[in-house]
Amino acid sequence: MPLRDTLARVDTDLAAGRVPVARQRLRGLVSSFPDDLTLRRRLAEVYRLYGEPAEAGRWMYLEQDRDAAETSAFEARYPTAPLRMRALAWKGPEELARSAFAREQLAAVRAACSEAVGRQVDWDGNLVGGQEDIGTSTFSGFLAGAGCLVALLAFLAIWVNGLLAFFD
Repeated sequence: MPLRDTLARVDTDLAAGRVPVARQRLRGLVSSFPDDLTLRRRLAEVYRLYGEPAEAGRWMYLEQDRDAAETSAFEARYPTAPLRMRALAWKGPEELARSAFAREQLAAVRAACSEAVGRQVDWDGNLVGGQEDIGTSTFSGFLAGAGCLVALLAFLAIWVNGLLAFFD
């Protein structure tokens, strides 16, 4: 669906009080058009309707007229540079940003993230010259492995129980 049609639906949803639907449509648009600062601003406005200053600050982070309290709430929710980088959901180089302030903000976040991980990173979540996915933690990998182990043990327990029942 074209951008203009989706924005018309967002307006219709907001007028009808369907704020969650409008928010979801805008999230999809920001995902498809990450360099469109107008879409980010509209998404921030919807989060203000929810009373979510951290999310409003997230989507207004690249705007010079952003609210300081919302920016602080965003930075508190995403306290590290890698988390902020991922939360901003930017794709491609900073040069795609349509304002000098946004380019500066993006460059500052990327530089802080590069410093935090000890290597240059890009906005696609890659360490330049190597490993991928700067934002995942080893804890989430541990949880995934533990879940697989539990599933395997449950399967073996059921199998052994069935085998013992067969010989009874």
